[in-house]
Amino acid sequence: MKTLLLCVLASLAVLPAQHQPSPPAATAAQAETPARQELGCWLAAFDESDRAAYRVFLERDFPAGLAHVDRDTELWENTGGFDLKKIETESPTQITALVEERAGDEFARITLQVDAAAPTRIAHFQIMPVYPRPAGFPLPHLRDAQRIAQVRTRLSDAVAEGRFSGAVLVAKDGKPIFAQAYGLADRERHIPNTLETQFNIGSMNKMFTAVAILQLVQAGKVELDDPLVKYLPDYPNHELAATVTIRELLTNSGGTGDIWGPEYDRHRLQLRMLADYVRLYGDRSLRFLPGSRWEYSNYGFILLGRVIEVVSGESYYDYVREWVCAPAGMRATASPPEEEPDPLRSVGYTRQGGGQWHSAANMLSYRGTSAGGGLSTVGDLLRFANALEQHTLLNAQLTRMATTGQEKNPFGYDGFGFGVQSFNGVPCFGHNGGGAGANGDLEVCDNGGYAVIVLSNLDPPSAQQISDFILNRLPPQP
Repeated sequence: MKTLLLCVLASLAVLPAQHQPSPPAATAAQAETPARQELGCWLAAFDESDRAAYRVFLERDFPAGLAHVDRDTELWENTGGFDLKKIETESPTQITALVEERAGDEFARITLQVDAAAPTRIAHFQIMPVYPRPAGFPLPHLRDAQRIAQVRTRLSDAVAEGRFSGAVLVAKDGKPIFAQAYGLADRERHIPNTLETQFNIGSMNKMFTAVAILQLVQAGKVELDDPLVKYLPDYPNHELAATVTIRELLTNSGGTGDIWGPEYDRHRLQLRMLADYVRLYGDRSLRFLPGSRWEYSNYGFILLGRVIEVVSGESYYDYVREWVCAPAGMRATASPPEEEPDPLRSVGYTRQGGGQWHSAANMLSYRGTSAGGGLSTVGDLLRFANALEQHTLLNAQLTRMATTGQEKNPFGYDGFGFGVQSFNGVPCFGHNGGGAGANGDLEVCDNGGYAVIVLSNLDPPSAQQISDFILNRLPPQP
């Protein structure tokens, strides 16, 4: 609150002369432009993390912003506030600045314009993420001991601030060099997270689906450039099935859309098998011509799961258990119904809907699918990464195809079910996942055999911020 009080006092110095007290105080703020002054005031109000004080600031300086208090509260919860790093452009009434989030490594760009007639009023405000990280702000590549020491500090702070609960594993050449669990798997029963705790991994399941499809390609039972209709001849929208290919589904370029929305909300508990999703969404048209652009598609991976079932003659769950998990030694990875009790399963906690952390149980699907939502542990995901690297699951050619960029996306490229991107110049492949009460990431990097796995039972970006922090500080490529 002290910072806000100083901001209010300083703002008097940029009022039009007829509104200034007499005599005006001579302060450093007089040398600042009105736009820079208001940027400082917004940052001070936002970073206080006091919702009531933030509303007071908005009522005085930016009444239009009152409509977005809930959004801004969530933004603070996710970022921990912002530090001003650079003024990019400036005039008396407008300013553009780069800021860095305090809870992670992400940058954003703020554009702010004041009312020329009332310079202590914000007329326009916009904040947008900046990706990749601006070149003028490099992050250090650290040795293992330095990096692990910093990771311990970052995790300790994140747990103390309520931003992380979960498990973290960093491996080198297939073996853990850091593994630790934090927080509670069940807050009501005070059960701590351990390295054996199972977390909802969200869309990370897509890696298993992709491997399963490519195993069928390797066996000569599926062709990447075949249309979907070859494997699902009874698909309701025949035109869609005859147009989109397996390759396009794998690279999120099929135009098949998502599964979330009002239809999902109405039928959430009735969607028990992959075929139920096809019955619900199978009449929809394509969103765009397959192969013409990238758009993330959970439904596309539902369709790939159905292909696995039809071609193999097994349920998706049985196939993945037998042909992906078992060969990799993954004994704690599955997609059981959410209602099925398991003492090792963490409870997911969300802030969605407002308020404090609360159980996300009433937001979950009946069970995980080929698009995401299964359970796993950090140890099992390391076993999966090792099995990929050792070609236990796929031959070398298909492993390389799966983990090589095929389709451009906003963060890098999509391979076949794997994201391919660089972290501070270090190329990696893997997949993240997130939803209400769940966030996770697995990345395997080509700079000395590192794998980074972070799982959390809190909303995104709880795990992603920790994963990015580690990845951005790995040694550079030799």
